Formats: sequence, structure tokens, C-alpha cells
Amino acid sequence: MEHVVRLSRSSRLARGGLVASAVLSILASAYSTGAAAAPRAPHETHPITDGRGDDLELNGTASMITRKSTGKRVIQVTTGGYKQIGSAWSTERVDLNRSFSTSFKAFLHHNRPSGDGIAFLAQGHGPRALGGWGGGLGYRGIRKSVAIEFDTFQNSADPNSNHLAVVLGGNPDRHHKAVAAPMPLYGKPFRARITYDAGTNRLRVHVQGLYRTAKERLMLDEKVDVAHWAGARGWLGFTGATGDRISHQDVYDWTVDAPKA
Repeated sequence: MEHVVRLSRSSRLARGGLVASAVLSILASAYSTGAAAAPRAPHETHPITDGRGDDLELNGTASMITRKSTGKRVIQVTTGGYKQIGSAWSTERVDLNRSFSTSFKAFLHHNRPSGDGIAFLAQGHGPRALGGWGGGLGYRGIRKSVAIEFDTFQNSADPNSNHLAVVLGGNPDRHHKAVAAPMPLYGKPFRARITYDAGTNRLRVHVQGLYRTAKERLMLDEKVDVAHWAGARGWLGFTGATGDRISHQDVYDWTVDAPKA
């Protein structure tokens, strides 16, 4: 069950109080002028460790907290309530005509398939963008976008209750490509690495468990013109949602290597 919400027009919309913030390092890439470069290995040295929030816009239920169990500063996208939506965007616009890479860790705290999951987006609406709850995963209706779903609840258009997908145009009912996840995306943290090669329009998504013997696996390798769908200048970030099933959903150690717009 889900509902469509228009894009947020308040700069710090929060449910349950004023939102705390985090810092995200957006690194300018040394690409040659006029030519798209192949993506480089993502930087791993700039986790979210600061609470000032100068470079992050938080909307809906999204907030910056410290998890007591780990001491980690995390973006808590949803807080465990029903029918929640949250989003977190870098305030620095990036050039989506050029290559970028990003990595992050996520912890969806439910121990069985539940609502609803998170998505990483490149989008052209702005740092206040906020979509629909439930199966909308917080991005339904954000039309100028490319979304990568980490979906843990099976809605009518989904292949199963534990999958990854590329979605174009803000419509989670139509997957450009969906694949079953290689391990549960819930109950334990996982790491994701996403690269976009603007020269070939290749969008690649890797995932990896955080246990000692886990290996990174390439799960999606799709031809997508990100600038066509999201616009030449856009924002990178996350959305997430709950519906009639609930979860705390965290993103942390987020890094971006992308050219500024």
C-alpha cells in the first residue's frame, strides 16, 4: 500500500522534530574539458563523521543520528514508523554529463522482508525532492531521475522481496532492470558501490556483505544516459520509505567522487 506525495517545498521538513545534519564530501574530479572520462576508483577516506550539515539537505523523516550500538554517525532515512518518507541530498550540484562514482554502507534493521527499502538517486528536481511512501520508496513522482533500488518488500510490480533495480523517470512500477539480491538486504549491513561511465553510458552497481569472507559482486550493468533522464546538472542522494510494514533504515560512510556542475 502506498501514497504519492508531491515534492517537498520546505527546506528542512521533518517528522518528529527539527532535522540534524551530516557532512558529505563532494570531490571535484580532474576530467579533461569537453570529454567524458572513465570512472576512477571511488574514494574511501571521507566517511560521514561530522554533524554540521553544511553539505546535506534532509527532508521528511531523514535525520542525522549517532547509533549507540556502533558509535557511527548515520543518516536515518526512516525511523521505524508507519507510512514514512525521507530523503537526503548533497547540496552541491554535480555535472551528470560526466562520470562519477559513489560508495556507501546501509543497514535496514528489519530481520525479515519488510517495508520498504531505500534508493540511491541522481535527480534534477533539487535538494528538497521527496516522493511517495510505501512501494514509492520515497522517490515516486521524482520524474527527472535515475534510481537504484535496494527493495525489501514485494509490491505488485516487484519480482520478489529482496532485490535491486534500476528505475527511470520516478516510476517504481516499471523497472528498467531488476535482479534478486545475492544476500539479504535487511538484518545486517551491506556495502554498495556505484559507478557511471559517461563515455559509454554504463551504470554499474556492486554490492558486498560486511562479513570477513564476503566478496563484492557486480549485480547491475546497464546502459543508461543519466543526463538524459535526470538533467545535465543534478543532485545525488537517497530516499527511503515505510508503509504498513516498518523499519529503521540507515545510510553511512557515504562518499562521492563527482565533478561539480
